[in-house]
Amino acid sequence: MDAGEAALLFAAAVGGGALNSVAGGGSFLTFPALVFVHVTPIAANATSTVALWPGSVASAVGYRKELQAEGAHFKWLAALSALGGLIGSVTLIATPTRVFDLLVPFLMLLATLVFSFGEKLRAQLASKVAPRPLVLLVQLLIAIYGGYFGGGMGLMMLAAFTFLGMTELHRMNALKSALGVLINGVAVATFVVSGKIAWEPAGVMVLGAVLGGFGGASLARKVAPAKVRPVVVAIGWGMTAAFFWRQFG
Repeated sequence: MDAGEAALLFAAAVGGGALNSVAGGGSFLTFPALVFVHVTPIAANATSTVALWPGSVASAVGYRKELQAEGAHFKWLAALSALGGLIGSVTLIATPTRVFDLLVPFLMLLATLVFSFGEKLRAQLASKVAPRPLVLLVQLLIAIYGGYFGGGMGLMMLAAFTFLGMTELHRMNALKSALGVLINGVAVATFVVSGKIAWEPAGVMVLGAVLGGFGGASLARKVAPAKVRPVVVAIGWGMTAAFFWRQFG
């Protein structure tokens, strides 16, 4: 890794950490940057997860008071999230590189669609309540997706929480942050054990993501997430188009 590649990865991580603090979508920057510097897609996905995970932990800690109020929901959701994160990350490791290369553009498209329309979907579902077992199953599936790829996972969880009758956004964000830490934490451990982390890029990006996360936290107090989300959506569509061109163009 030369100085130019290190600078690119650092900048992508700063931007990704900042986006995650404000509106989510940091992997739209970190994952493509790693692929651009010739990290294989599976290793890039694993390394991106490692790079952004410390910022997720900090966010969850910041929501600790709100999380205490959701203890009744947290127990079962946490167990299923950890299980799903394990299933997803193990499945990623078992996926042949050629197959994952073909899947990446479609996974990026799914994540971008979630960011484009997830908030509208959540608003439409706000008055609906589903049986708890169904919600738990949905959370397991979201966690599996999160361990495998993860883009848009947070918005998927917020939509699922509405089926539990949850309406207070800060508590929902607290639960989303804590479960995201569990899902990605299990995935990180799996990736480390399997040797899928590109450690040199990861070291550069962890530092950038932490700095970006602190800066993004300050920005989040001044800028509403709704104003940042169109930027994330635009980045997502651009990166999705680039990956489709890379694979099929």
